[in-house]
Amino acid sequence: MSVNLQSRVINLRRNLLALGALVEQRVASVIEVIRDGDVELARQVRAGDAEIDQMQLELEAECMRLLALGSPVASDLRLILTAMRVSNELERIADMCKGISKRVIRLVESGSYRYPPALVQMAEAALSMLRDVLVAFSNEDIKLCLEVRRADTYVDDLNREVVAWTRAWIEQDVEKSGAAIELLAIGQRVERLADIVTAIAEDTVFLVEGRLVRHGAE
Repeated sequence: MSVNLQSRVINLRRNLLALGALVEQRVASVIEVIRDGDVELARQVRAGDAEIDQMQLELEAECMRLLALGSPVASDLRLILTAMRVSNELERIADMCKGISKRVIRLVESGSYRYPPALVQMAEAALSMLRDVLVAFSNEDIKLCLEVRRADTYVDDLNREVVAWTRAWIEQDVEKSGAAIELLAIGQRVERLADIVTAIAEDTVFLVEGRLVRHGAE
């Protein structure tokens, strides 16, 4: 590779981690939104989505330019391919944060906002997974990637608690069915967020070792 192209590959990694840090902030904010029913913060999360979308588009365009400039091989090629996937996955996490914020706003403004403790625990676990996977990507830490994959099971268990709590709430007061459905949608998005983080961990394994570990393969 030419020196210029190599430098751009290094910048690509740096910019991807910058996007990851911004998305991490969004997830941290969403925990506050869920825990406190903070409508103003929820609106800020919703409004900040455009910035992340733009960063993702720029990263994707740079990946395409790097592929067109020459014939990157081995680790450089894997980095470019991984960056395209991970930037898209980070943007999807931001979308989940936006969707969660919208639903919390609706629930708070309707006067029907309640949530089980497991929901906040889910969001905190997902944030911890995201932080770990960004460290794993930066340090090319395969062991940490596999720990992130295993942590997803804990989030799934918490989601089942959220579902059970919500069903019990409906049985106590059927008029809260609409609010309960919104709450289930929030839990579903937090669970999906953790799934996307797991996919990033799997992408990182591909980056480092060139092997695929999706669908439960180690």
